[in-house]
Amino acid sequence: MPIFAAMKTWLDISSNSDFSIHNLPFGTFSHANRKKLGVAIGDYIIDVSNFSQEKEFPFSEDEKYVFSQKTWNRFMQLGKEKHLILRGFLQDQLTSEGSCLAKNKSKYLVRQTEVEMLMPINIGDYTDFYSSLEHATNVGKMFRPDNPLLPNWKHIPVGYHGRSSSIVISGTNIIRPNGQTIVPGQESPIFGPSKRMDFELEMAFVVGKDTLLGETVSVEEAEDYIFGMLLFNDWSARDIQKWEYVPLGPFLGKNFASTVSPWIVTMEALHAFKTQGPKQDKVLPYLQYSGKKSFDIHLEVGITPNGGNREIISRSNHKYLYWNIYQQLAHHTVNGCNIKAGDLMASGTISGPDKSSFGSMLELSWGGKEPIELSNGEKRTFIEDKDTISMRAWAEKEGIRIGFGDCVGQLLGQ
Repeated sequence: MPIFAAMKTWLDISSNSDFSIHNLPFGTFSHANRKKLGVAIGDYIIDVSNFSQEKEFPFSEDEKYVFSQKTWNRFMQLGKEKHLILRGFLQDQLTSEGSCLAKNKSKYLVRQTEVEMLMPINIGDYTDFYSSLEHATNVGKMFRPDNPLLPNWKHIPVGYHGRSSSIVISGTNIIRPNGQTIVPGQESPIFGPSKRMDFELEMAFVVGKDTLLGETVSVEEAEDYIFGMLLFNDWSARDIQKWEYVPLGPFLGKNFASTVSPWIVTMEALHAFKTQGPKQDKVLPYLQYSGKKSFDIHLEVGITPNGGNREIISRSNHKYLYWNIYQQLAHHTVNGCNIKAGDLMASGTISGPDKSSFGSMLELSWGGKEPIELSNGEKRTFIEDKDTISMRAWAEKEGIRIGFGDCVGQLLGQ
């Protein structure tokens, strides 16, 4: 029995499009010097800011103010019921040839090629987890071959609080950071540009509901607090990170930049792609769960050298994460830490079981010891100036594709 409702839109959409009628992700765009809220469909964006003024738009006049905002934060705070109403209304509009949207295509549909995509939310707090068993094991083997995983790793979703101010939208150039590094065999550090620039293939979820200080969110309740997901590249300066991370963890090696894709794919769009995650042990009761909590989302990383062609260097999957997003949120709030709509929580590097699925250059080149050879003859241990890193993500089943759009950034020298 098909898992997707039979829906056919009057809009011509390629079967390879990330943005089918089953997706309808949320974004913010600039068009004609105005910032607006939009929903992607095929090659177009529905101008929700303008469309919300139509009489049949299913929100009260008191609620419509949220669509005049420059981000989706206020809309998220209306709650899941309202999120579903908007999603259902837009699907109805896209399937009926007599709908208001169909009759006013030129007024409310904008081509994606004609806009500039902006940050879809005002990010409040940002947390980065370390939830891939394969990634944590690989990194541990490089530095602690006899004891790769630290004692706490299989007990808690390890994470750290990052810097939201340096999270940027896809297409933003990244400047190679300066910092302290240690030369092997030397006792004192030197200062200068990082020589070991890396990407981290991650996904992030957007909190869509507030809690009060002292409140907790259980694993089973967590889905009601998550608005959607997007792609996330946690740029990393490995040499700066290596020198600074003891004893308090990541700092300047991480907070200079992270790139996000422009479209938030809702949890409703991803529901059909839930799957079983890895078998867990040593998990305390508050982190235990039943049912399908992971997602079968294909992940891909490409590198484009200056003047060259894009080459895929990693293929992974969100389902490889040991700690799922619901466990991450439950652990984050178990001590009473309050969350707010617009908070962002990233997964940590998502690596799979074999080298082709490793989610960072650190792993792909095994700490720089095994260079990757590109088709043009160049080799890479880490990212060079003018290299462009592009990430893609999509879920696909029964001919239905739910994509996230590109997450792209070019590394520039100083």
